[in-house]
Amino acid sequence: MTTLPPSLSPSRSQTTCASLLQELQIIWDEIGESDGERDKMLLELEQECLNIYRRKVEMTRRCKADLHNSLAQFESEIAKIVSSLGEHSFSFSRGKGTLKHQISYIRPVLEELRSKKKQRVKEFTETQSQIAKICAEIAGNGQSMMSSDPQVDERDLTVKKLGELKSHLQELQNEKIIRLQKVDSHISMIHELSVLMPFDFLKTVSGIHSSLIDSANGQSRSISNDTLAKLTGVVNSLQQEKQKRLQKLQCLGSTLIELWDLLDTPPDERKRFEHVTSLISSSVDEVLRQGSLGLDIIEQVELQVQSLNVLKASKMKELVLKRQNELEEIYRGVHVDVNSDAARQILINLIESDNVDLSNLLSSMDDQIAKAKQEALSRKDILDKVDKWKHASEEEKWLDDYEKDENRYSAGRGVHKNLKRAEKARILVSKLPSIVEHLTAKVKAWELEKGIPFLYDKASLLDMLEEYTMLRQAREDEKRRSREQKRLQEQFAAEQEALFGSRPKKPLAQTNATVGTPTSRRVSTPSGKHGVSNLKERRETGRVNNVIPLNFVALPKDDPMSRGN
Repeated sequence: MTTLPPSLSPSRSQTTCASLLQELQIIWDEIGESDGERDKMLLELEQECLNIYRRKVEMTRRCKADLHNSLAQFESEIAKIVSSLGEHSFSFSRGKGTLKHQISYIRPVLEELRSKKKQRVKEFTETQSQIAKICAEIAGNGQSMMSSDPQVDERDLTVKKLGELKSHLQELQNEKIIRLQKVDSHISMIHELSVLMPFDFLKTVSGIHSSLIDSANGQSRSISNDTLAKLTGVVNSLQQEKQKRLQKLQCLGSTLIELWDLLDTPPDERKRFEHVTSLISSSVDEVLRQGSLGLDIIEQVELQVQSLNVLKASKMKELVLKRQNELEEIYRGVHVDVNSDAARQILINLIESDNVDLSNLLSSMDDQIAKAKQEALSRKDILDKVDKWKHASEEEKWLDDYEKDENRYSAGRGVHKNLKRAEKARILVSKLPSIVEHLTAKVKAWELEKGIPFLYDKASLLDMLEEYTMLRQAREDEKRRSREQKRLQEQFAAEQEALFGSRPKKPLAQTNATVGTPTSRRVSTPSGKHGVSNLKERRETGRVNNVIPLNFVALPKDDPMSRGN
């Protein structure tokens, strides 16, 4: 129980009251107060003292109640803060002792929790502010959201909730980074395209959003959906325009080259448009030269094409005849007969009649030239074998003439070369049947595939091969008969020598053999060596020469095999 201080102890209070009453009695005696008045005044004093005591007690009671109320409020606030912060592991007790002691014990705990809550609310506010700011930037209303602070729900200030907000903020920050990269990429692409196709870069970009050009005033670049959509649209539009211009320049460049080739334009004139013709084989991504796709370049090339077309119209007759020469040269090279004079007259009549589109006529002739090249390519293998056959036939004829020359082994200039050529010619002649057989098979396969006969300078190649084979067989038979006749003559001479002891004179036909070089074109054939007359030999030789074309280049005599190879 609480004790009163010494100044308020009963004994001292009573002594003080007694002293005061004595002093009051003296005063009353001096005044002359009656006993009734004195009793009345003493009763009033006693009542006033009781009232004072009552008031003091009441005040003390109220103070106690206030302390209890404060303590309860502190505990309630602590419970709310602990719950909002999610500090479920937090525990405290009010302690022991008087109410004031308990309050003094709990107050620091409450202040610490309040400080922790304030710091947590600050973190929530900052996080939500950043989230709201990025969301506003993405939505495109960043300025209107900057002035208002977000409302924090103080009922849930847990670490989990804060972590969720920070995770969401991190996602938004990553999204912002990606959007900024897209914006920068689009702006960079627009700048590159503005270099290729000169246009006002600043005006184009600022027309999408002012922050994309001027961000020095503290305003960050716009990353809103609307801005990204507009940037993407501008980039796609510019890329389509780039593709369109490149295709146009490529078409114009190809036309330039065709006209240059038609008109035999000198290289110096062509160099003026190298920057255009170099784009023909370029892809869209390979075009990097500044201003290479400008409208002024396109207009310049279009004017040049128009000028060349005018010049082309004036030289069309010359160009058509030039194409005809090229076509005839192709056919002539593969031994296909064409009526050049008639074809030229038809072309001249068409040009002079003005009833034909000269460009279409040139295009048609280009198609004929392409077809002629294909036909020449299909004949090439056979013609190569024909050349080999012709060369082998010539070597066969030379060898035949060479072996008829009785002086072929006489000492003289070129003898060793002729011997060497004869050795190679014999090897090549031995392959002639195989060459003719393979060539005939090739020609038949070609004719079966094409459905037309293979003509060689107006003559059927199969007929030429068949006639050659028959004549060659006839010559071989004649050579065998000649050898047999010679053998019989030698046998007869030997028998005569054995009977009479002397050798008969040579036949007159053998003594009249003409001596000449083995490389001469025509050599008389000794009658003793062949069983046919000189007249028949010459007639058969003439027939062979008519079968085998003569318009070929003969090889040097010291290398007869080079053409066959």
